[in-house]
Amino acid sequence: MKLKIGHGYDVHRLTEGRKMIIGGVEIPYTLGLLGHSDADVLCHAVADALLGAAGKRDIGYYFPDTDERYHGISSLLLLAEVKKLLNADGYVVGNIDCTLIAQKPKMAPHLSAMRENIASVLQMEIDDFNIKATTEEKLGFTGRGEGISAHAVCLLQKA
Repeated sequence: MKLKIGHGYDVHRLTEGRKMIIGGVEIPYTLGLLGHSDADVLCHAVADALLGAAGKRDIGYYFPDTDERYHGISSLLLLAEVKKLLNADGYVVGNIDCTLIAQKPKMAPHLSAMRENIASVLQMEIDDFNIKATTEEKLGFTGRGEGISAHAVCLLQKA
């Protein structure tokens, strides 16, 4: 069995007039994340980790912001397409570990629903998908409340 590790990172600016969707969960907040799709920073980081582990290009290559088909699309649907790419190459997701970085709003109340959403789309055991959340103690762009970022690492298995 061949094992491959991937890392993904994503960031989106906070802005008025947008919903905040992270991990497929709509989080009540006065600001939302700016992007061509729903700007789900967590799903994007997970997708890039998976694509990277499989030796593929980044999420922007497969779902470019110049393609109107992806305007406003749920990033859970994009993640499902990434899963199909992995399956076509014989990969199975071993586990994923993520970190959300946001000063506000508090992510802890939403982490369970995020885990359930993403684990379900990737057809993996929920115990093999983890999310942590942290602030940056008011430092940097996330600490100032200008944006939210996410990191993800994954392990892929190929028979």
